[in-house]
Amino acid sequence: MTWSHLQDLEQTPIKRYIMKKLLLLLLPLSLFAKVHYAKVQPLETITLKSAVSAQVTQAKIKLEGKNITKSTIIKLDDRLDRTKITSSKESIKLINSMLSTNKEILSSINKSLKRQQAYYGRIENIASASKTQKDNAFYSYINTKTQYLSTKEKIDSLKKQRLDLKYEINRLKDNLSKKTITIKNRFLNKLLVHRGDYVNMGTSLAELKDLTSAKLVLFLELAELKDIKKKVIYIDEKATMYKISKIWSVTDEKYISSYRTEILIKNPKENFSKLLKVEFR
Repeated sequence: MTWSHLQDLEQTPIKRYIMKKLLLLLLPLSLFAKVHYAKVQPLETITLKSAVSAQVTQAKIKLEGKNITKSTIIKLDDRLDRTKITSSKESIKLINSMLSTNKEILSSINKSLKRQQAYYGRIENIASASKTQKDNAFYSYINTKTQYLSTKEKIDSLKKQRLDLKYEINRLKDNLSKKTITIKNRFLNKLLVHRGDYVNMGTSLAELKDLTSAKLVLFLELAELKDIKKKVIYIDEKATMYKISKIWSVTDEKYISSYRTEILIKNPKENFSKLLKVEFR
């Protein structure tokens, strides 16, 4: 039956019934585009990577698949670092002692230098003093000044060594902190290393998920985005206080005519991976 045939029919109940059914079939599909389905996903998935090179001495495989409040999950070998820290601290003590000694020597040399300088200044202006006396006074003054400068240079060198050792201790402590992997309020999805493995800088160690919040990812047509932030989000036919957290400004690579849109759910009550019906009204 064509449209022209329908127009030729009299205004009968049969015609009205057929017209109603036909109109329902011809309703634009866009009216149904507001119904979406999205899976509850963790807000963030994190891959921990090693910041140093070392051997794995501990990997708590038994914690995989658990939501961890706070726990160390991986330890890397840190014995050499601890030994170096102890050695460096002892070296600093020796340097401090040497600095104290050399400062006393410098103080004594400084006193001698002042007297030698004064003596040389006096004898240089005495006409009756021989050239030998003047030369001896000059060389004594120069030698004392050289000792003074040499000792001062040694003190500066010791201070530089102390600074280098303090830097080395801080570097080693930083290394130590990177060799103990502790996580807080995260779901340990998978450990990627085992005890005895040797890891290099950049090696993946563990995969974590943030379960404190969740997100629903939708792909919406441009027409659906109009005034969407003013609309109420319904989940499984129930109105919620949820809000859209992010809308991508370009179309998705996979869904080329749609825009990725995320809804943030704080402290989710729904089970992760559950499929939810989402509507905007």
